Amino acid sequence: MRRLSFLITVAALASLPVLWPDPYLLSVVAAAGIMIIAAISLNLLLGFTGQLSLGHAAFFGIGAYTSALLSLGFDVDLGFSSPLVVEPKPVWVAFVGAIVMASLFGWLLGKVAFRVRGAYFVIVTISFAQVMRMVALNWVDLTEGPMALVSIPPLSLWVPGEGVVRLVSKASTYWLVLAAGVLAYVIVANLVRSRIGRAAIALRENEVLAKSIGIPVTRCLIVFSVLSAGIAGAAGGLYAHTVRIIDPDVFLFIYTITMVIMVIAGGKGTLAGPVVGGLIFGLLPEVLRGVVAPEVQWIIYGALMILILLFMPKGIVPAFGGLIKRHRISLRRRPSATQGVNP
Repeated sequence: MRRLSFLITVAALASLPVLWPDPYLLSVVAAAGIMIIAAISLNLLLGFTGQLSLGHAAFFGIGAYTSALLSLGFDVDLGFSSPLVVEPKPVWVAFVGAIVMASLFGWLLGKVAFRVRGAYFVIVTISFAQVMRMVALNWVDLTEGPMALVSIPPLSLWVPGEGVVRLVSKASTYWLVLAAGVLAYVIVANLVRSRIGRAAIALRENEVLAKSIGIPVTRCLIVFSVLSAGIAGAAGGLYAHTVRIIDPDVFLFIYTITMVIMVIAGGKGTLAGPVVGGLIFGLLPEVLRGVVAPEVQWIIYGALMILILLFMPKGIVPAFGGLIKRHRISLRRRPSATQGVNP
């Protein structure tokens, strides 16, 4: 039933450009989809290992800049006899390079940050994101600084009979983001159901007990950090090739906070939580745009978050899952309760 529900949901989402081919709607949903992919990556750490990373936008930005720079090509003076020159690479090579680079930084940060826990880990991740933003802002020879990288080439696909097709239309961009989101969801689902995924959940519940039964805690956390950073880097690469202009603002703290809100509101530690939370809080600002004043939009945004935390503290998905479970239990008890009643 879960697989059938998943396939039906994916089919329904894939049919949106056909049923409602409004370019503005598709661009808004695609932008929300990119943030959902980033939220899925954060959920790997926050939801399944219990580690709160408030610097996750760094991996998003690293992926965006790496993919953009590799696809555009660059030359930078590193202080050696000759400058480093990189010729423009095919966009998919650049995109894969973004995932690899973000994963590498995820490994480096994991090796350093997972030596500490709690507030110290949070401070390390925030500092990492701020350092990356300052690098992007001040290394003008490489990143163009506040002037931004522009004219980033879009991703393309080879279509039989059509040749290489640039994915520049709103519908093609939407389908590309949907495909990437489905792939990220499937990867995470298979990971958390694997042996190392069960180990991570045990670590989240009780780290001391997990250590006592032989779970390699640090190695498990680093594996999740690498995969989480890689998925966030993929989201950043998608952002760079769909928006086609990036600046140091991709490292802003607000992006991490948005991911955290999506994960917690939807239900951390659940597969569907970041998707549901992302759809609500990714589309809500656009729904309210033009209906109420900008100040009122943020008031509604914050009030909705507070209401969810008050009445559904575990998130939307666990709350509705509990309702469905209680309903099924009541349906099972109803026949047995009426069996002893004489007609």
